[in-house]
Formats: sequence, structure tokens, C-alpha cells
Amino acid sequence: MNRSAFFFRISSLALVLASGGCTLTQVSLDYQPHPSHVLQGAPQFVTGRFVNMTGQGPFELGTVRTPIGTPIEYVHTRSPLEEVVRNAFSHALQTRGMLTTQGKARYTLTGEILELFCQVVVHPYGYAKLRVNVVDTHTGQIIFTRIYSGERQNPAYRPGSGSPVPALRDLASRALQDAVDRTIDDPELRARLSSGSRQTGMY
Repeated sequence: MNRSAFFFRISSLALVLASGGCTLTQVSLDYQPHPSHVLQGAPQFVTGRFVNMTGQGPFELGTVRTPIGTPIEYVHTRSPLEEVVRNAFSHALQTRGMLTTQGKARYTLTGEILELFCQVVVHPYGYAKLRVNVVDTHTGQIIFTRIYSGERQNPAYRPGSGSPVPALRDLASRALQDAVDRTIDDPELRARLSSGSRQTGMY
């Protein structure tokens, strides 16, 4: 048997095994605050809706694939992505002393989830990309909007070394947290809030 025919047989076998053994695993993403590294602020915020614009289903987070790209395990969140992102912002604001009640809020954070996923083909990888709006709660005017992202990657996954799903969950959590922290700690955003400027920054 020549090398091409051998590789074709191995690839075909992998496809059969993968299609027969594909599973779905649910995970919960978390936000792990680091109080010594965050910038405190005034309690002026509540969190609003974050629309899922990823093109994925409401719970779809990632895929574990074989080296030839065949999916063998799907990773879903336990809560909808919209709720996951909103909760991450709520935790981040609370950690900084910036979260308040609806009746006292000067600003509302809303936005769009442009990308939020994890995957492993060779390297486990997590990525988040969010468009975040700061809305004047009383007027409904968007006073600031910008896109923020975060990404994390681990060394190459070795088949047989255990399930990669826990690592994927952590990578997706940390990528999302990076995007959230970059939003709330953005020096330009903080300066706008301090000055009371209504000029919108769009990127």
C-alpha cells in the first residue's frame, strides 16, 4: 500500500470514528477579579442587553476537532452567550465599585457579541470580540462606543493527555475577561466619564 492510500484509509477511519462518537459538553464561563490590578470608579453603571451577533446558536461556544478538522466534541455554555457576557460586565463593574441599581444609574452598558468561541485543532484557543456602548440612561444617547477583544492560546494539545474541554473553558473565560477589563479600564472611556463629554468614540 502506498503512502497516499494509507493516509486516505486513516483519514476515512477518523471520519467514521468522529461521526459516531461526537459529544456535547456544557461549561460555565467565569470572571476572576484581581482587585489589586483594577481601577476603582464611581457607582454609576448598570448592564443592559448584549446582542448575539456571532452567527452561532445562543449556547454554542466551541468545537474540538481532529488534526484533519473533523469535529469530535461540541462545547456549549450553560447560559445563553448574551447572559454570559452581561454577567461578566456586571462582575467587573462590581469589583471596581462601579455597579449600582437601575434607579441610580447614570450609564448603561450595552453592546454586541461579535465573536466568542473556543476551539482546538492543534492549539487550544479562545477568542472574544465585543462592541460595547456606554448609553446615557436618562436620554438613551450613546456617548461612547468601541470594539474590544481578547484572545488566549495554550501550547499544542497532545491527544491522549485528557479532555481539552477544561482548558478551552478557561481560555474562553480569560479571553472574555480580557475584553471586559479592557473596556472598563480604557483610559479614554474613563476620561470621557470624568469630563462628562458626550462625544462618541467609534472604532
